[in-house]
Amino acid sequence: MKILKSITFKKINFKGLPHLHLPENLSRLLKKLFFAGFFTGIVIFLGALAINIYMIQYSKPYIYSDFSTLPKKYTVIVPGARVYKNNISFVVRDRLEAASTCINGGKAQKVLISGDHGTKEYDEVNRMRLYMQNIYKTAGEIIFLDHAGFSTYETMYRAKEIFCVNNAVVVTQRFHLTRSVYIAKKMGIDIVGFEAKELNPYSAKIHRSWTIRESLARVKTFFLVLFKTKPTYLGQIIPITGDSSASWDMIK
Repeated sequence: MKILKSITFKKINFKGLPHLHLPENLSRLLKKLFFAGFFTGIVIFLGALAINIYMIQYSKPYIYSDFSTLPKKYTVIVPGARVYKNNISFVVRDRLEAASTCINGGKAQKVLISGDHGTKEYDEVNRMRLYMQNIYKTAGEIIFLDHAGFSTYETMYRAKEIFCVNNAVVVTQRFHLTRSVYIAKKMGIDIVGFEAKELNPYSAKIHRSWTIRESLARVKTFFLVLFKTKPTYLGQIIPITGDSSASWDMIK
């Protein structure tokens, strides 16, 4: 009891926390940890902000919303997104609409559909291909499928390394164009981005969530590109100038 009474206590009053009585040395340690965490958070936030600003400014000159001024490229790249058993999402539809516009308007000659086909049960690329063929009457001979485009980074990496794409236009929503163009340019692809118009109005809440998610994704992308991270799969080379059937796994 005498030992306990001899310990000096100091009153700590962190704003928003109840009053705590802690030993003086522990109080100092907690203060150091608090300020270290605070300043670390500030540094991380500023770093993320700088990366986002840099990527936006880097990609901006290569992004087009006016079809008439869009440069001609050989390939139109369509990144995948959510599909369903018998339908596609509005996000995918917008991208396929833009891709069809590029093909029919003479801005591209080949289509590279890239998405997640990691399991038999979930298949973005064939669902998207069927939609292009059935709705837009796009010839199957010009449609190439990338079954391992599990992310935007992997889509662009494989476009260059597997499909030998040298110049292209990527079609996707405005919020996604910055990252798509940045990755492709860093991969050595002569690329421009064409904004896929939103044919169905999305809620403001969804747009806000996309903005937050995309801001974080740009930071991750910056380091993936910096360290030249390998994709999940590489595999057989299928030149975009060759036979598209080599990239198909099913015919319907």
